[in-house]
Parts: sequence; structure tokens; C-alpha cells
Amino acid sequence: MAFGLPMETMEPTLCGDKLGNLIFEVAKNFFVYLGMVILCNGFHFLLKPYKQPRITSDIIVGLIVGNIGFVRGLYEKFNLTFGFIIDFGMTCYMFALGTEMDPHVLFIKPNRHTKVAIMGVLCTFIISALTTTVFHFFPDENKLIHFTIALATMISSTDSPVLTRLLTQLKIGKSDIGKLVIGAAMHSDFVCCLILSIGYIIMPLPVFCHRLEDSIIPIKTLAMAGAVLLQVLFTAMLSPMLMKWVSTENPEGRPLKGPHLVLSIAFMILMSAFSCMYYYTPILSAFLVGLCVPREGRVSKWVITKINYLLATIFFPIFFLWMGYEANFRNFEVHDFNTWARLVMLLVLAVAGKVSGTVISGAMLGFHWPESVAIGMLLVTKGHLHIYLAIKVINCGATSMTTGISMVIATFITTLPASRIVANIIRRARKRAPTHRLALQLLDPLSELRLLLCVQGPQNVPASINLVEITKGTADSNILVYVTDMIELTDELAEILEKDEAVHIATVKDKEVMEIRDQVTNSFQSYVEENGDSITLKRTMALSTITSMPQDICILAEDLMIALIILPFHRSQREDGKLDGGNLGFRYVNRKVLRSAPCSVGILVDRGLGTVEPLSTCKESLNVAVIFIGGKDDREALAYASRVSRHPKVKLTVIRFLEDSSVDSSTLYRIILPEQEQEKQMDDECFTEFYEKHVIGGRISYMEKHLANAAETFSTLRSFEGLYSLVIVGREGGMNSILTRGMNDWQQCPELGPIGDVLSGSDFSVTLSVLIIQQHRLKGEIDGLDDDFSVI
Repeated sequence: MAFGLPMETMEPTLCGDKLGNLIFEVAKNFFVYLGMVILCNGFHFLLKPYKQPRITSDIIVGLIVGNIGFVRGLYEKFNLTFGFIIDFGMTCYMFALGTEMDPHVLFIKPNRHTKVAIMGVLCTFIISALTTTVFHFFPDENKLIHFTIALATMISSTDSPVLTRLLTQLKIGKSDIGKLVIGAAMHSDFVCCLILSIGYIIMPLPVFCHRLEDSIIPIKTLAMAGAVLLQVLFTAMLSPMLMKWVSTENPEGRPLKGPHLVLSIAFMILMSAFSCMYYYTPILSAFLVGLCVPREGRVSKWVITKINYLLATIFFPIFFLWMGYEANFRNFEVHDFNTWARLVMLLVLAVAGKVSGTVISGAMLGFHWPESVAIGMLLVTKGHLHIYLAIKVINCGATSMTTGISMVIATFITTLPASRIVANIIRRARKRAPTHRLALQLLDPLSELRLLLCVQGPQNVPASINLVEITKGTADSNILVYVTDMIELTDELAEILEKDEAVHIATVKDKEVMEIRDQVTNSFQSYVEENGDSITLKRTMALSTITSMPQDICILAEDLMIALIILPFHRSQREDGKLDGGNLGFRYVNRKVLRSAPCSVGILVDRGLGTVEPLSTCKESLNVAVIFIGGKDDREALAYASRVSRHPKVKLTVIRFLEDSSVDSSTLYRIILPEQEQEKQMDDECFTEFYEKHVIGGRISYMEKHLANAAETFSTLRSFEGLYSLVIVGREGGMNSILTRGMNDWQQCPELGPIGDVLSGSDFSVTLSVLIIQQHRLKGEIDGLDDDFSVI
């Protein structure tokens, strides 16, 4: 007995205590993991304005949390478990990395990114191998050459997943230099991992970690090499047949069958784990298996997607916690000069090797030297595999804790300058990009305005003519109008075009289409002959299917250097004044043009503008209003209104909606971001300039409306009924303003924006036409460049 209890009673109690302690320890580990996830995501959010990759914040959090005494004490109890999790996670990481690579590049003629990658790896490897021995990264003289070669290989490599995500995040992944860097990084990663995979056969890590005095047995080396070769050949022959069969049995659009998915995954796991039988590392074995598995196919895509998701959400927080624990800062020799010398040397070698290699290859390929230097600097980026190997070298005892931590810090530093390098690339690309100004706000008001006026048929012509008339402004203004027929290419028309020998110039012989075009042409020509001395009229046609028509219109606008596209609303006014259901095909066209147009776009909702007597012969003025809340679309609408105001028959009123500062509710729970503050400043500057030029002179009426919320905005818009024939608004005017907050909830046509949708609503005035204007959207929003810009 102990404490008066029988032995039989005490044993279950001890078992219960052990189970309770185990559950408690697991709970503590789980809460530490949750803390890592929260800290990593929170710190990444804080670094977002600086455009740093996620690995930067993860390394910082991992090094800090992993060196906290409580966490270190907790980790020691689960050291073996965490070590297994890390090795398993890195095995999955290497398998996904190998699957995304194409081994066939070794057997084809090298392209540009291959040449850049090979030259960068070669120069870095030679410089590193010749220099690192001087700084004694590895104290063991007997194995110095082997570890030096391994270190030179890692300095020469690039972490392609980190760099690919970073360039995609910085929006240059589709540019010529972005594609080149991503391709070169992938090839560098592939070559260096392949060297490590072969090198491990010659120099297995356990031999150097645990039996440094032993020599490598040639027979075991040959046996391992033969087994690896057999594994690779077997996987390369069998996996394409297996994946092809699974893809055939599971066509696209249907869920993958469970047995097929299990069979495929089991095959991949079995091939990766086969290496354990002959003492080859499963991490590099998984990489080789991934290389042999076809990248195409539903199973490969599914596996890569799931692995990358699990790595990002579950594994990486654990990985960086393990890194912080293993990188014990208590043993870091801060005051030793050699510590910083080795750290600087790692960075200098990586930068010097990559830059020299890319400059040499760039000179051979005809690149500009600043771009060659930028490519080399980006290819220096290191990542997860480099951190993993640095920690493994520490545990192996091949190097000191200080040198291993220096390798981790060097990896962290290589990820920092990428955003600044990309910003410099974009800056240089902007200088070479054509400076065609596509926004009305940037055009000289006295210069020629090039207008692409799209019509669906004769029903759009009267309103379009009146719009051209007011857009002309003064009589001496020059305006070039391309009237474009939007004709859907049906099967019947396609048959006629196929028989036409001049199909490439879109000659249409359909009688109905020719009559419609003649009506439109005659109406515009009559107008120009009578009243259009300053108008140059040209005819074009967008003859294509609905899905292709937006692209045709955008290409036409780009070729003709159009500043403004005017599209008719997809709904037409009935005899009772209401709008009909509309043509959904043309609604699709309008939406796609708004998204992809190379210039500003306007959508005209005709509810009476076409029935107004032509302004050229009318004695009465046309009452026009422009609404200004804020944003670049409203500034574009204001620029268009300044042209309209010059017309002698137009009576223009500018109505500015302002937030009522006297209402406390308008300021509650509001956070003003720096970009919103900058946007508001631009609004004030633009409107002040407009006011001084046009309102003070008395030509334009001005009105202010101080409103508190969206309800008051809606009521004010309702009061416009009967006062104006045309209202000009910006598509996203006041999108971030409290004056329109909540109006999106009941939008019928989001392509018109909150204000345009209200004014065009079925329950609104039947005599009020609306012109909704959207300023040119910069493709990719890369400081005025397209996503696929060229700089090399």
C-alpha cells in the first residue's frame, strides 16, 4: 500500500494521470500551433504594404517564438514527433516540387530561360566552391570537399515556388521578364535538386553525421545508385499509363472515383517510400518520383493542389516553429567577427555568382544589362528547402550552430529586396512604354477626340446623333467618330461569309443586314452634311459571335487609338416608357468591354434623348446634369462634361454630393485608408480646377447637396425627375463613400454602378437618359502597364 491505498487501486489512478497529462501536453502544443498560425498571418498582414513574401514574416515569427523558453521546454517533450512531421512535410513538398517540373528540358534544345539558369548556376557554383573553403564553414577537414560542393550547390539554387508566388503577387508574372525569371528559377531549382539527388548517392548524410571516420563502401554506393535508377525507370514507365487510364475513366466535369484516386496516391507513396529499403533519403526520392509523374492529368493536378494547400495552412507554421527551436540563439556567437563575415560571404557569393551569370547570358541573348542584373538579383531568392538543409547540417554536427543560423538569416535576407527590384523593373518598363493617353481627363480639351460609337441598329441612331452633337462642344472642335455596327454572327451569316471570297474584309451580303447598315449610314451622313462641319465620320463593323464581339471592339478601339467607346444599353424603351427585358447577349458584350477596354467607356441608357428634337435645329436648350461624388470615374465624367458644356445649346448643371459633416452617424465606425485619403485629395484638386475654369465664368450652374447616407442620396436622385434630359455619372462614383453604401444590395445592373443603376431603374423617370462613364482601367493595374508588358 501507498498512502493507505491498495496497489490495485493505485495502478488505474496512475494510468489516468498519465493520460490526463498527455492530453494536457497535446492541448498545450495545439494552442502553441494556433498561436503560430495567428502570429504568422498577422505579421504577414502588417508587412503587406511592403510587398514582402509570406516566408519573410514566417521566418521572423519562427525565430522569435522558437526561442521562447516555455515553447522550447514544451518542444523537447515532443521532439521526435515534430521531427517526423517535418520530414514527412518536406517529403510532400519535394514531391509537389518535382511534379511541377519538366525533366524533358534536359533533352531538348535550350531556350532563353534555360540558358540564363544554367549560366547562373554554373558561375555561382564555381565562385562558391573556390571561395567557401577559405571561411571554414565546415570544421571537419576530411569531408571538407564534399560539404563544400553541397553548400555551393545550395548557394547556386533558387527557390522557385517562393519566387513564382512573389512575382505573381507583384503582378509581373505575365510579362516577358516575369516569365523568364520564373522559367529560369524553375530550371535552376531542377538542376540543383538533381545534383543533390545524385550527390546523396555518393555522400549519404548519415555516413557523415554518425560515422565520420568510416569510408564510403563502393559496393553500397553502386547498389544505391542501381536501386535509384531502377526506381526512376519503373516510375517513368508505369506512371504515365496509370495516370492516362485514371483520366480516361474519370472525364472532366465528374468527381474522381474513390478507388482510382486511392490507387494513384498509393502508387505515388509506394514509389517514394521504396527508397527506405536501400537507405536513400525519402525526401529526394519523392522529388525524383515527382519528376517521373506526368504533370498533366486530373490526379496530378488534384494532388498538387491538396499538397500545396496542406503545406500552406498546416505544415509551414509547424516548420518555422521547428526552425526557431533548432536555431538556438543562445549559442549564436554575436560578437565573433567570423560570424558576420560568413553571413556576408554567403550573400556576396550568391549575388555575385547569379548576377555575373545572368549578365553573361544576357549579353549573349541581347538583354539590356540593367534587366540582366535584375534577373540575377531575383534568382538569388532562397526558401524552405534551404532552411531545412541548414537545420539538418546543424543537427548533423557538420557545422556550428552559429554558421547554421547564419544560413537561415541569409535565406531571410535574400527574400527582402525582391519588391524593390520589381519596382525598378516596372519603372524602366514604363519609360519604354508608349505614352498614348487613353483617358479624357488626360487629353487636351482642344485636341481631336476619337470616338467609337457602337449601335445595335437604327433604333439607337437618334440618341447617338444627339450625343455626338453635344460631345462636339464648340463648332471649331474636331471630333472623329467611328460609327460601329454591332452585328451578331449567326449560322446563316457565317454560311454567307464562307462563300464570300472577300471574307477577310467582312463583306456582308445578307439583305437584312445591308438594309440596317444603310439606314444607319444614311442617318449619320445626313446629320454630318447638314450640321457637322467639325465632325469626321467613318464607318466600321463588329461582325462576330457574342463571345468574340467584346474582344473585336477592344481591338478596334486600340487600333484606331480611340479615347472613348460609347455602348448602347442592352435594354430599350417601350412605348409606355418602361424598359424592356433587353438582349442578354449585348449585356454580356457591355460587361466584357468595361472589363477589357483599352480606353474609357460610356454606356448610354436612352429614355428620351432619341426623341428630343435635334439640337442643331432645336431652339430650346438641353438640360444636362453631371453628378460628382468622388473617384476616378467621376473625374472622367467631369472631364467629359467640360466638353459638353461648350455646346451653345446645352445648359449644364454640376451637382456635387458631399457628406454632411454635421451628422455624427456619418463618421461612426469609419477607417480612412491612405489610398482613400489620396483619392479624396485628387477629387478636390480636380473639382477645384473644374470650378475655376467653368463655374466661376458663369457658363455652368453649380449645386451642392449635403447628404448623410444612401437613403438621402436616393431621395435626391428621385427629385431629378422632369428637371434634366440627360444625367452624366461615373460608373463607380462614390463607391467607397457612405453616400452610396448599401445601394449595391438592390442593384439590377451592376455594370452601371450604384448611381447609374438607380437613375436607370424601372421605377424611375421615363424621360431621363443616363450616360455612365468609366475611366480607362489599366490592365493589371501595374502603374500604367499591361500585365504582359515587355522590357527585355
